[in-house]
Amino acid sequence: MPLPPIDPAGATVVLRPERDEPGYWAGSAGVLHDGERFWLTYRQRRPRGADAERGWRCAVAVSDDGVRFTDVWSVRKDELGTPSMERFCLTRTASGGYRLLISYVDPADNRWRIDGLTAAHPARFDLAARRPILTAASTGTEGVKDPYALTWGGVTYLFASYAAPFAGPRADAHASGDVYAVGATIHPTGLAVSDDGGEEFRWEGEALAVGGGWDRYQARLNSVVPVEGGFLGLYDGSASHEENYEERCGLAVSADLRSWRSLTPGGPWSVSPYGTGSLRYVNALAVGDEWWFYYELTRADGSHDLRLTRSLTSGHGLAV
Repeated sequence: MPLPPIDPAGATVVLRPERDEPGYWAGSAGVLHDGERFWLTYRQRRPRGADAERGWRCAVAVSDDGVRFTDVWSVRKDELGTPSMERFCLTRTASGGYRLLISYVDPADNRWRIDGLTAAHPARFDLAARRPILTAASTGTEGVKDPYALTWGGVTYLFASYAAPFAGPRADAHASGDVYAVGATIHPTGLAVSDDGGEEFRWEGEALAVGGGWDRYQARLNSVVPVEGGFLGLYDGSASHEENYEERCGLAVSADLRSWRSLTPGGPWSVSPYGTGSLRYVNALAVGDEWWFYYELTRADGSHDLRLTRSLTSGHGLAV
């Protein structure tokens, strides 16, 4: 393996769940380092049946050291009228501002969607000014969520997990407000591209396919780091809808950001030593001579927290 697996034992806990109980999570992280500060997007989740169940609050936070974060903006699910929210993604705009991509269940049809907000500073995002970026209708899918975006060579690449079209009629598949949890279809990673700095995106379809084993149900690309000859991606895999909330992390590579292949078809690259083994939503940053891995981890008590593991980049021989 070209990169040593993440060791959660020596990790720094960045965020803790509201309660030390199953179904309470702090995670779905997205991290942006602008050269001076670290910006974190994260989600708080509660179990089904709890007050304000599922993904009830998402926030943008800032830090000088990448460990201690302070919220500058947040949204609760009732502000969107949605059953749940999941991963957000913060990026910079060409004009020096910020763009926030948010994923949530559309209350109109119970399908996941991604919207965009733009502001001069993350504290100034206005929900009323959000606009559609990717929807089930615009992508020809059964829903799309969990965005990750980067700009390379003047093109903005937006990766998102999507629910593939059904093989036949499935009128009941969206009744729960989460098609990912019912086993009605598979969930690869799709790609949309923008040539105007992220204002308008063109859906190109599948970029990372599901595998044939541990990742045969879902393959969700969470972050991308340039390496020699191409790009290294970190993705979440699951074998069935029963693992939908407890995915584990694999590695993939690409030479062009459009077509990806798994480096870990036989099993996950990194797992939690506790419970289901879930270690997911890994956001990798190259900071100086180190890799900074932010990730959501299943704990022994069944809750999830957000952790940071740092390791030296030298000696790994990463290349495509």
